[in-house]
Amino acid sequence: MAATTPTEYISHHLTNLVYGKKADDSWGFAEDAIEAQEMGFWAIHVDSLGWSVFLGILFLSVFYRVAQKVTTGIPRQMQNIVEILVEFVDNSVKESFHGKSDLIAPLALTIFVWIFLMNFMDIIPVDFLPFVFHSMGVEYMKVVPVTDPNITFGMSISVFFLIIYYSIKIKGIKGFVSELTLQPFGKWMIPFNFLLESIALIAKPVSLALRLFGNFYAAELIFILIGLLPFYIQWTLALPWAIFHILVITLQAFIFMMLTIVYLSTAHEKH
Repeated sequence: MAATTPTEYISHHLTNLVYGKKADDSWGFAEDAIEAQEMGFWAIHVDSLGWSVFLGILFLSVFYRVAQKVTTGIPRQMQNIVEILVEFVDNSVKESFHGKSDLIAPLALTIFVWIFLMNFMDIIPVDFLPFVFHSMGVEYMKVVPVTDPNITFGMSISVFFLIIYYSIKIKGIKGFVSELTLQPFGKWMIPFNFLLESIALIAKPVSLALRLFGNFYAAELIFILIGLLPFYIQWTLALPWAIFHILVITLQAFIFMMLTIVYLSTAHEKH
């Protein structure tokens, strides 16, 4: 890799593989972080999207295969894991969601497992996959999708659209507008009510995205800093941090899932 100093090493590992329009109006991959930044809004973070799609397909494939081979006798190890996850998510939805919807439980399961898998990529040694892709001619490869705010905001905005959709579907446009304008201070304070409720509504996807991004960007940075240390010290620090990280990614996946369930439950409340 091109990195020779600690600063270059950190910068290299935190730079996405970006495809977009270059200064000469041609399209291609950015050769460095500066060129990636110059590509602007419409640039595509190929590595973040690629790993997100790959892990999503992996999740669906494994669960589909287990569902096809499910047995009522002594279950296999993978069936046990899937059943535990499904039961855990199902109980969480039953306890927190008070409406009726066939979407919420599958959505909650997808969110929990997908976020966990995306963050689990941090357990792979930070130099391994970048080295593999570098040997194939790919200079940059950021392998943890949720360290990219585009991915976390994409997930949170999708949840936001679902909140708006179900709010209008269950309450009607009149009920949804009334909820934004008549609470909490009644009809005499409509502009102030609308300002407060709009901020509260917009804060939901923003907080979901930034919480997920902030936690795992910091975790990725710590793994990179550990990678700068001598080899014998790396293993001393990496193992306990990896164990702690597994606990953190489970907790963060659970928090994102639970907040999604609660927000959608609120959207289903007619009053």
